[in-house]
Amino acid sequence: MDELLSDDELRLWHAWKAATETVRARVAEEIDAATGLSDPDYGVLSRLVDLGQGELRQNELAASMGWHRSRLSHQLTRMEQRNLVTRSDAGGGVLVTITSTGREQINTARPVHARAVRHALSSRVPPTDFARVLTVLEALTAR
Repeated sequence: MDELLSDDELRLWHAWKAATETVRARVAEEIDAATGLSDPDYGVLSRLVDLGQGELRQNELAASMGWHRSRLSHQLTRMEQRNLVTRSDAGGGVLVTITSTGREQINTARPVHARAVRHALSSRVPPTDFARVLTVLEALTAR
């Protein structure tokens, strides 16, 4: 293999970066404008609800987000200050629990997220290509 990317590979790389950054930014902007939640806030709250029915051990939460523990710890501190989550000792670990304020915020943000994803991503993929695009994206994340 060559040490440098071909023109087509480089074009693919730049298109991939631009697409992912643009879609994520558009979705995050809409959620923030409607709810005040940042992208990381939304990620934490949605995982607490989806994966743990409102609570998860901090190390499980970090793993589910692909984040280093220190990054998550700083994020949770900011979220605790805004009464979105609480942390408590849990048998050698830390349990992160969504608060009623956090639950209200995620419930408000969910429909905004759905509309934003549809607007920035789903509606831009032709229906005839949807299954193929999904298959390619899932293959990229497979180990």
